[in-house]
Amino acid sequence: MLWMYENESKRVDDRIVSISQPHIRPIVRGKAGKPVEFGAKLSVSCFEKYVFLEHLSWDNFNESGDFKAQIEEYKNFTGYYPSSVHVDRIYRTRKNRAWCKEKGIRISGPPLGRPPGNISKETKKQAQDDERVRNAIEGKFGEGKRRYGLNCIMAKLSETAETSIAITFLVMNLSTLLRQVNCLFLSLFLNSYKLGFIIDFSIVKVNIKA
Repeated sequence: MLWMYENESKRVDDRIVSISQPHIRPIVRGKAGKPVEFGAKLSVSCFEKYVFLEHLSWDNFNESGDFKAQIEEYKNFTGYYPSSVHVDRIYRTRKNRAWCKEKGIRISGPPLGRPPGNISKETKKQAQDDERVRNAIEGKFGEGKRRYGLNCIMAKLSETAETSIAITFLVMNLSTLLRQVNCLFLSLFLNSYKLGFIIDFSIVKVNIKA
């Protein structure tokens, strides 16, 4: 308080709000009932139902600044740029839109400026499909909080908390991989069972004819 009075300032950067966790910073979100939140801020991406942790920070940051790096990571992983990206409103800046246009990437969401008066059915359907795809990443946050304890990180140190968060996403991806393996195994088993049933039925028909 004395420092603020002497320097005629109304804020203190990196002020301590928790004695046990001095790395915690207040993050203004503006949500109803929770205008300020405390904890780590994450920037993640979702590809083929797998979640990738792109950016983790205890300080507030603008997620749109990570957009290009995330797309480049996707290109390094797959070898090509995506045909479309489905992002939140904060990512749809002029700079990111111009960069996507240069790379031939379609970005979801309405264009900037005044909305057009007449919107075709194809455009409406495309917007609905884009929102359905984007809901996957929102669902992953809910899944992590409900099933994997992402909203209840009990570690005190920043390093151990970051490790717990990263392990949470690792377990989520392993669970997704396990479900895919189980589905593949069941599909192969059911197909082989169906094939055996058809073969047995054919044998019965041959015997009846004979």
